[in-house]
Amino acid sequence: MDYFAAADPAAIARDYPPIGTLRGLSRDALRARQEARFRRVMAFAWRVPFYRRLWGKAGAEPGDIRSLEDLPKLPAYDKSDLMASVAEHPPLGDFHGQDCHPDGARPQIILQTTSGTTGTPQPLLFGPRSREVQNRLLARAYALMGMSREDVVHSVYGHGMVNGGHYVRETVLHWVGATFLSAGTGVETRSAQQVRLMRQFGATCIVGFADYIRRLADVAREEGLAPRRDIPVRLICAHLGSETHATLSAAWGGAAVYDWYGVGDTGIIAGEGPDRSGMHVQEDAQWLEIADPDSGAPVPPGAPGDMICTCLFKDDIFPIIRFNTHDVTEELLGDNPLGLPFRRIRGFLGRSDNMVKLRGINLFPTGIGAILAEHRPDATGEFLCRVRRTGGRDEMVVELEVRGDTSEAARAACEALLRARLGVEIGVVFAAPGSLAPLTQVDQRQKPIRLLDERKA
Repeated sequence: MDYFAAADPAAIARDYPPIGTLRGLSRDALRARQEARFRRVMAFAWRVPFYRRLWGKAGAEPGDIRSLEDLPKLPAYDKSDLMASVAEHPPLGDFHGQDCHPDGARPQIILQTTSGTTGTPQPLLFGPRSREVQNRLLARAYALMGMSREDVVHSVYGHGMVNGGHYVRETVLHWVGATFLSAGTGVETRSAQQVRLMRQFGATCIVGFADYIRRLADVAREEGLAPRRDIPVRLICAHLGSETHATLSAAWGGAAVYDWYGVGDTGIIAGEGPDRSGMHVQEDAQWLEIADPDSGAPVPPGAPGDMICTCLFKDDIFPIIRFNTHDVTEELLGDNPLGLPFRRIRGFLGRSDNMVKLRGINLFPTGIGAILAEHRPDATGEFLCRVRRTGGRDEMVVELEVRGDTSEAARAACEALLRARLGVEIGVVFAAPGSLAPLTQVDQRQKPIRLLDERKA
């Protein structure tokens, strides 16, 4: 069976309709859909060696898990477990599940990987149906943000073996219908060439990681091109990280900015809408738990914790049951302003495994950058946190690129702001525009380096 016949796009469009059509759907009706999809995924997962081993060690049996409420009885897993599986069962590990299908009916495997910047790349595996469901989910979010087939979409996601660029390209071409410019990172297409392409083809939308999108605005001006006048960008769908909506919008002449969250394994989990009240979790496809990073127990409503995701649609290749992303968020309480049956989250707050505990305070580099960017509109958006041990205690210094005032008074004001907002002393050092690029690798990496832990040196 070929890819599109196996994917069955018509069935996907029926099962995952535009988000707007779900307004008014009751939580009970949504839960019925979730449970039906969960039963199919679990029936598949119990046949996959990775899960039989993981769950068997915890003493779980199939009859123990009858509904989503029973999920906490199963252990969560993370990337380290997947990489151990790959090491023991190269090259794809024993979590793909292809062998669980009958001979002659095994789904095609679509293979991408993580970037591998911290070691061996992790295989990211999809079947035709789960791949296209992921694409459909992202297209639903893009539509909610205002993207349409009339747009010219400029993408700065990386390609090669990493998933991001291919995922977004398929989404826009298969489900949105817009014109797509697959520029990639600054390594794939030089930044100056990117802004010229954007002008040539009239880019109206940019998608990618906000750090580099902000950088492109600076490059455009260096090339004598004014955002909005010469490059008609009206919409930015990005992963904000340390950037704020306001700073990124201002850099691109007032373009509307929307944030969304997902990881390579799961695809999109949540995204913003026109209500600007947090990210809507696409709960007809993703079951999201928020857990304490240390104990793994559920956090109280509204408290921050690790996102643990179960995909309710991956029933062909690589089922995902309780995958701990180690990305931190918190649930936003109250009714959904759009009348959707979905819960909302604040978005990506940082990584629990990249969190720095400084004199009893938990700090995330992305959060520190966001505070400083809001305070200093003349900042380029580039920063780097350094942690070192001095005189028997841990100290943090933030290097911040700015174009304007670098006086001692300006530096002290930044330090006072961080002390007031975070409750701990953090040093600030100003840097010249562009000087941090060799360390952050903003032109080379989809996710720039924001933390150097020199205690480990």
